[in-house]
Amino acid sequence: MYHFFVESSQVSSDFKEVTITGSDYNHIANVLRMKVGEQFSVSILSDDSGKELFYEISSFENESVVGKLCFIEENGHELPSRIYLFQGLPKVDKMELIIQKAVELGAYRIIPMSTKRCIVKLDEKKAASKIKRWQAISEAAAKQSKRGIIPEVEMPITMKQAIEYCKNEGIDVKLIPYENAKDISFTKKVIEGIEPGKSVAVFIGPEGGFSEDEIELCLSNDIQPITLGKRILRTETAGFTAISWLMYHLER
Repeated sequence: MYHFFVESSQVSSDFKEVTITGSDYNHIANVLRMKVGEQFSVSILSDDSGKELFYEISSFENESVVGKLCFIEENGHELPSRIYLFQGLPKVDKMELIIQKAVELGAYRIIPMSTKRCIVKLDEKKAASKIKRWQAISEAAAKQSKRGIIPEVEMPITMKQAIEYCKNEGIDVKLIPYENAKDISFTKKVIEGIEPGKSVAVFIGPEGGFSEDEIELCLSNDIQPITLGKRILRTETAGFTAISWLMYHLER
């Protein structure tokens, strides 16, 4: 079933009717060639609950599709915890892949980090352009995976700013994959101790990893080091692995 995101103004106050316009109308009418009676689902952009609403097409009117409510799925497709991915800036093509897969796996927000060993350096103008592209990738991945929200990709920040961000957001659990962390049984214990509803931050380094100073800064700010196994993982693989393990634990 096809999934779309709508503004609250497109849905009636009692949720019984939705009106699809713009590019989504064109996609439904001219690309998918959907007909009256076919069903689709929507999520409301201003609603962070992840609720999913299912509609049946009742008519095509004035460059718009009108849908009548079939049912509402309250839990939707969102994880019971918010996962924040703090990703050290990798090469541009890798960042696009990281965003796409992190959104598919359930990340709530993606925050690029500029660290000492980052190969890519972005000034404000370049960063704004990249964010626009990266947000479009997040939206496409959210639609494909039937997310209840479109995860926000924020402007790049430093490691120190990321630590302050965690404090300001009140993030409950903060993890950093680190080759010198304790063995995998400790990682398992840490993850199993995360209760649904607790927010989680995952810090991933760029291609060159974090510097020793950055690791020390994290450890002094209660960011828990964990291992992802005996092998050294690429930056994109490390993020996928950490979020996948969290997804498996939280969705059980």
